Amino acid sequence: MLKTFADCPYKYYLKYIRKISIPQPASYFEKGKKIHALANYYLRGDDISKIIKGLDEEEMTVWNMLFNNEFFQMSYVKSEYNLSCKIGEFWIGGRLDALMRNGEDYYILDYKTGSIPKNPQQDFQTMVYLICADRKLKQYNSLRFVYIDLKNNHNEVIELTPETRKDYEKTLEEVCKYISYTEEYPQKPERCSFCEYFKMCNF
Repeated sequence: MLKTFADCPYKYYLKYIRKISIPQPASYFEKGKKIHALANYYLRGDDISKIIKGLDEEEMTVWNMLFNNEFFQMSYVKSEYNLSCKIGEFWIGGRLDALMRNGEDYYILDYKTGSIPKNPQQDFQTMVYLICADRKLKQYNSLRFVYIDLKNNHNEVIELTPETRKDYEKTLEEVCKYISYTEEYPQKPERCSFCEYFKMCNF
């Protein structure tokens, strides 16, 4: 929700205030959903042999890339896990792809079959997941968010430090307050061509 508001307040208004849903082609999400489901089943210890046989060549390449990733091979804690916490008077949260550990070092994994954020350290998803995991774990040696870029076979790692924790909490509370009290939802025409709500805008 926070990312949607930052991208375009008017899209946020249509999606979350007016609750208008725009259908997307099944193929738009299919590959990402299949890889996420496969990863979840594997980490839980389920038999994935039949699913593996159903992958096409491109999907198999992506799966092998994820399977051989150093962070994906760490000790499993949880996957497809809903996590939330309170910042000031506001609740924030999300659904983690996976939480892994190496001793007392913890890693939040987010698999991306598309693009990762341009500025991952300041992305709302990074902030929300790290702050919520920090509140949940309480005691640990280190906590990092890992974007696993399956499009470019690259990892983007962001560590939560005392400084970033303070900055993230402040930013999240300020944004939540702004969204809560705003009555204006301006459009961002520079993003219209990539938006599923394009036909509902005046641009």
